Amino acid sequence: MYKNLRITVVIPCLNEEQGVQKVLAEVPAFVDEVIVVDNGSTDRSAEVAHQMGAIVVSELSRGYGRAYKTGFSRATGDIIVTLDGDHSYPVDALSYLLEAFMHCRVGFLSASRLPTLTDDAMSLKHKIGNRVLSFVMSILFLRWVTDSQSGMWVFRREALSHMKLTSDGMAFSEEIKIEAIKNKKIGFREMSINYSQRIGEKKLRPWRDGLANILFLFRKRFGL
Repeated sequence: MYKNLRITVVIPCLNEEQGVQKVLAEVPAFVDEVIVVDNGSTDRSAEVAHQMGAIVVSELSRGYGRAYKTGFSRATGDIIVTLDGDHSYPVDALSYLLEAFMHCRVGFLSASRLPTLTDDAMSLKHKIGNRVLSFVMSILFLRWVTDSQSGMWVFRREALSHMKLTSDGMAFSEEIKIEAIKNKKIGFREMSINYSQRIGEKKLRPWRDGLANILFLFRKRFGL
């Protein structure tokens, strides 16, 4: 527990055997529940996560958003924190982000990677793509967002009941932020974090995923 609130960490996982082991080893003691959503891994990711005490949930239908929705449906904590299984997000920042969340008076806090990003943490192509997507999202939804693609969030579980989450793919990262921005009952803020180079294989398809995300933003904005 953190200040009398139950904390659930949700981690989507696809072939992250090495990364997820490091992530789980660093999860702080105040976290009450860790849910690893195995999205059809062919390595020992699920076995490693189970051995390290995580609740392992299987979601065989591939998709970033699909994995998260499955994990959220199993979460019981008052507050949900998300992490990637590749150890790119700072697990040791959980207490820092939770403390900030308690004081920012919104229901959704997103960890932003771009303001403090080091040269080796992300390729130039991905940096440019992230900045373009963040700019497009900011223009369409009239709210400045520095990192629309961040996958580390802190939010109250009850906020999910006020969201309409439709994406099963990478656009889910944009959509959950948009839902928080649009709904006055939730509210949205960003906070900078230090981001590291991922462990393991890259699954992002820059051009295909980038185009799909831009198209999703326009569909979301204009109800297409």
